[in-house]
Amino acid sequence: MVEVPVKIYLTNLLKKAREAQRPLAVLPTAVKDRALLAMADRLAADEEAILEANLQDVENVGKTLEGETNKDRVKEAVERVRLAPDAVKEMVDRLRKVAELADPVGEVTKRWEQPNGMQVSRVRVPIGVIGVISEYGPTVTTETMALCLKSGNVCVFRAAPEWGRTHQVIVTSLREAAEGAGVPAGALSFVERPDKEAALELMRATKMLDAIIPRGGAGLRKAVMEHSRLPVLCHDGGVCHIYIDEEVDLPMAQNIVINSKLQQPSAPNSADTLLVHQMVARPLLPALIRRLLDEFKVDVLGCPKTYSLMGTMEISGHKSVRPVADDDWGKQFLSKTIAVKMVKDMDEALEHIARYGPGHTDAIVTKNYDHALRFAREVDSSAVLVNASTRLHAGDAFGLGGEAGISTSRLHARGPIGLNELTCQKYVVFGGGQLRHPHPVPVTYEDAIMLKRF
Repeated sequence: MVEVPVKIYLTNLLKKAREAQRPLAVLPTAVKDRALLAMADRLAADEEAILEANLQDVENVGKTLEGETNKDRVKEAVERVRLAPDAVKEMVDRLRKVAELADPVGEVTKRWEQPNGMQVSRVRVPIGVIGVISEYGPTVTTETMALCLKSGNVCVFRAAPEWGRTHQVIVTSLREAAEGAGVPAGALSFVERPDKEAALELMRATKMLDAIIPRGGAGLRKAVMEHSRLPVLCHDGGVCHIYIDEEVDLPMAQNIVINSKLQQPSAPNSADTLLVHQMVARPLLPALIRRLLDEFKVDVLGCPKTYSLMGTMEISGHKSVRPVADDDWGKQFLSKTIAVKMVKDMDEALEHIARYGPGHTDAIVTKNYDHALRFAREVDSSAVLVNASTRLHAGDAFGLGGEAGISTSRLHARGPIGLNELTCQKYVVFGGGQLRHPHPVPVTYEDAIMLKRF
């Protein structure tokens, strides 16, 4: 059997997705909620098949890396693909949680009446057909598809190939359950072709897609920005800073730094740079850095002052701090690496954050309320946190019920892209026969003389 070329395959898929746009946009809330609950029930029923498919993906990854001499790399790659024991339950719970959220479609966000009697409203509507290219696992796939469905958007999803069999089983279950509950065919579309060309064609589908979401690392985000002319809804790029103020609870500061860096080091909202007021550096940094290096094996990069404070003391065979390079301050590490800088005051901290943006997530740890307010007012970031971990910059933590990603863009939306952010707004106007008439144009005396001549 001859395989259909990628471009033709994707064109056919996108045509079907586009045909589903109008019926999905007007689908009643009750039908969407019923579909989400049916999808959750189906995943729960298919748990054994999902886990069996995942085992096949794990075996395939192992076979692919058979010649790899770096055993840690092999183990990391295999464990990345392996679903956790409660992964299916988490997907089921997220589907049910999205079903409980208020439907944003049709919400009137503002209404007013003009002097001529026209009633003007702004109403939330779906964006349309959204392409998603993901490097993440099935949990992200399930949540993103659920959020798109609830917000009335058609979702065309291209997942990471290493979860191929797992995604095939999951998406088939989701699609069949949704369509059985009344969702139009094509509303949940999945790009099954693993070719990189399929991802590139999706990025270039400007006539068939209305927006695109990259869910992955810096390489994927860069590729989307370079190859696509579509609006990018989520861009997780940016550096995450924590500033430790001079007035601070030291145990709280230490706990927030450790959680921000280590709860999930590969997350875009994990801490990249730690800025410490010089007045609290000596009581805070030695103990904190010892924990980071000894307990958690973090690679700590320090400014000259930090390096001098820690000296050349070795902890578990590792030098306490490595000198930081100038270009490290602007890096989103996405790993067990953190850069540390001592600053003389908040002014220097704010200047550093402004210089090395764009801001993804920035936090201050302080007991001074005025300092907290100033930091929140002056830091231009998609989320500013006071006395809380940067890892809490997320849709579920903010009570949004989930997210399709985090945006650092200044257009459309910033922060977690939840249900409301997956909509745009249109104007709806009710009139009673009002007509537009030309405005009288003021004419100067000189203009009047000139008009008489002609």
